[in-house]
Amino acid sequence: MSRRLLPLIPLSLLILCPGARGVETAFDQGRAWSLLEDQLALGPRYPGSPGHTAARWWIIGELAPLVDELTLQRFEYQPPFGETVTATNIIGLLNTPAETRVMLGAHWDTRRYADEDPDPARRGEPVPGASDGASGVAVLLELARVFAESPPEVGVLFVFFDLEDQGRIGGQEFCIGSERLAAAEALEFDYGVIVDLVGDAELNLHPEGHSLRGAPELVRRVWDIAAELGESAFIDEPRHTITDDHLPFLRRGRPVIDIIDFDYDYWHTVNDTAAHCSPDSLGAVGRVVETLLRRGGSGGW
Repeated sequence: MSRRLLPLIPLSLLILCPGARGVETAFDQGRAWSLLEDQLALGPRYPGSPGHTAARWWIIGELAPLVDELTLQRFEYQPPFGETVTATNIIGLLNTPAETRVMLGAHWDTRRYADEDPDPARRGEPVPGASDGASGVAVLLELARVFAESPPEVGVLFVFFDLEDQGRIGGQEFCIGSERLAAAEALEFDYGVIVDLVGDAELNLHPEGHSLRGAPELVRRVWDIAAELGESAFIDEPRHTITDDHLPFLRRGRPVIDIIDFDYDYWHTVNDTAAHCSPDSLGAVGRVVETLLRRGGSGGW
């Protein structure tokens, strides 16, 4: 199968490729937690904010030394109301020659307005984005470090989506960045996993509705691995059906699932902060996803 990565603004990179260390779980939840805190230190990261610019370069700086190729998809988006915004999807490819390729995705933007805050006076403030944004990015970047040190048998596409979290603001839709990338049909991969809202200190991860309909075997595989590892946050009971960055790919027949905790009490509020998140939650998700990729391709599902 031919493999294509977006030919947009390539950056020249060098990566060390040490020998594999076996299949033991190496995900370091403490490192992932530090990556979450680093993002929060940049401030709100909605498009047009200083934090958004800083976060873009921060992700590039963290990811670039860990991957074989790094590509940016930059685009402008004009909402029905309001000013045009500039957005960037960030894509890193690790273990280029592998026969099987897996996409791991997370959104890196945060919401401009805390419109779900219980205090009406604070709904015009931006969301800090600890779980909703920073948690998924932190998990992916720690997995990139782990796989750079000990590559899996599969190739890995790390995709950081912009403009996921601005839906309903100025007439915008959700998941604009992933829709643009999926529509370009420029990424080749065999299956994919999106991680979103995975920082909740009281983590509850239920199989998501669209994922179950579009990629049931992959959902079963992930939740079986979680059970094997004793990760009790993965609850084998469907609950929510979510519009998220997996949906544009599912609509195009690509098997991509969403790992998401949509029972997070601080979603789209000013209290989406590190105080309501936990490194243990990042670790649970990171260990499951690492194990999934360590076990190779999709054969036998």
